[in-house]
Amino acid sequence: MLFNDYDPGDFYDELFVRQQEPRPEARLLIDRINELSLEDLQQRQRAAQHALFKLGVTFNVYSDDEGTERIFPFDVVPRVVAAQEWEWLARGLQQRIQALNCFIHDVYNDQKILKDNVIPRHVVESAPGFLKPCMGLQPPEGIWCHITGTDLVRDRDGRWYVLEDNLRCPSGVSYVLENRRVMKSTFPQLFSVLDIQPVDDYASQLLETLLNLAPPALSDPRVVVLTPGIYNSAYFEHSFLAQQMGAELVEGRDLVVSNGYLQMRTTKGLQRVDVVYRRIDDDFIDPLAFRPDSLLGVPGLMEVYRQGRVAIANAMGTGVADDKLIYAYVPEMVRYYLDEDQIIPNVPTYFCEDPQQQAHVLANLDQLVVKATNASGGYGMLVGPQSTPAEQAEFAELIQANPRGYIAQPTLCLSRVPTLIGDTFEGCHVDLRPYILFGKKIHVNPGGLTRVALRKGSLVVNSSQGGGSKDTWVVKG
Repeated sequence: MLFNDYDPGDFYDELFVRQQEPRPEARLLIDRINELSLEDLQQRQRAAQHALFKLGVTFNVYSDDEGTERIFPFDVVPRVVAAQEWEWLARGLQQRIQALNCFIHDVYNDQKILKDNVIPRHVVESAPGFLKPCMGLQPPEGIWCHITGTDLVRDRDGRWYVLEDNLRCPSGVSYVLENRRVMKSTFPQLFSVLDIQPVDDYASQLLETLLNLAPPALSDPRVVVLTPGIYNSAYFEHSFLAQQMGAELVEGRDLVVSNGYLQMRTTKGLQRVDVVYRRIDDDFIDPLAFRPDSLLGVPGLMEVYRQGRVAIANAMGTGVADDKLIYAYVPEMVRYYLDEDQIIPNVPTYFCEDPQQQAHVLANLDQLVVKATNASGGYGMLVGPQSTPAEQAEFAELIQANPRGYIAQPTLCLSRVPTLIGDTFEGCHVDLRPYILFGKKIHVNPGGLTRVALRKGSLVVNSSQGGGSKDTWVVKG
C-alpha cells in the first residue's frame, strides 16, 4: 500500500481528507496506485518523463549558466478535481474574463470606469501595460482577451482564490495536452473506468476562436502563429500549437505590410494573412508603434490592425489587465460592468502606494508575499516567511523608492498533492492555471496546468524557479 505512510499534514490535500482516507473523487485513483509496487510506479514515472523528452516538451531559462533548454519536470500522480467543483470554477472564470474584457475595451475607448472614479485614473495610466497607441481600437467582435491563463490557488481551508491574470501571451497549455497524452499511456486502465473530462480538443477550440475573428466574407482565412523564435522560453509551445492547428509558424521577418495588408513571404510570393495568434509581447510587435529597436516584429502591423485589415489575438493592449495593482480592482470591475458579485475571490491585497498600507507592509515583510506589479515567472517577488533580513531590507528600499511598483498579500498555505520524490511521497504545493478561450462564447478547458513546487517546502511553482507539472483530472461522478 504505497500511500499508507503518506500524511497530508496541516494543509489542504487535493487527494486525501486525512491519512489513509482519499477524497471521494480520488478514491479509485488511490486504490489503483496502491495496487502497484514502488518499483512499478517509479518505472511508470521514468517512462512518462522519457516520453515527454522524446516529444520535445521543453522550456528555456535565460537566467542561469546551465544552458537554455530544459525538460519540464513531470510527476506521475495527477491532481483530481470533482466535476461539480469544476463547474463552479468555470462559472467564476467566465465571469472574470467577461468583466476584464469590458474593462480593457472601456479604458481604451470611453473610459467610463475612470470617469466614475471606480478605479483611480493614475492606477491605469501608470501601468506599463497601458499602451496609448491602442486608444480607440475596435477589435473584431469587441473581444480583446481571446486566450487567457488565470492562476488559481487553494488555501488551507480549501477555498479557491484567483492569484493573477495572464492576458498578454499566456503559456503552458502545450504541457496540459502532452501531459494528458502521456498519462493515457501510463495509466490506460484508469482512463477506461474513470469519467475524466477530455482536454484534447483545445487546439480545435483555439482554431475556431481565431477563425471567429476573420471577416465573414473570407471563405478560407489564413491563420499564423507569430513567434519570437527558437530562443523564446515557450518556443516548443508555439511550434506545437501551430502544428496542432494546421497553421503556419512565422517570425517577424517572414511577414511584411504590403498594399495595405499583412502578407507572408512564401516560395510562391506574398500571401495575405488574416489572423495572427501572436506570442510576442506588445512592445516588440511593431517597431513603428512601440519599441523602435525591436527586430522581432513587423513594421506597420499596428496601422493595418487599426484599420481592421488583420485580426490579432490577443489584442494589443491587453497587458494593462496583467498588472498586479489593477488585479486588485477586479471585484469592482465585476460589480461595475456586470452588476454581480465576484464568484472566485481575489487574494486580499495591500497597495504599497497607500501610506497606511505601505506602513503595514514594511512592518510585516517577514509574513507577507511582496510582488512587483509588472513581473512574472516568480521573479521580482519576496516570500516573507522564507526570506532573510537582508532580502527584506532590500525589498523595503524597493517599495519606498517605487510604491506603485509593488503590492503585498498574505502568505497563503497553498494546497498540496502527493508527489513521488525518490522512494517516498512528499506533499508538494501546487497552483492551477486553467485556459479560457473567448470566441463566440467563453470556453474553459476542463483541467488546466497544475504546477507543482518540487523543492521541499517551496511555495514557488514556476518552471523557471524549479517547479514541475502534473496532469489535472476533472472527474465526473
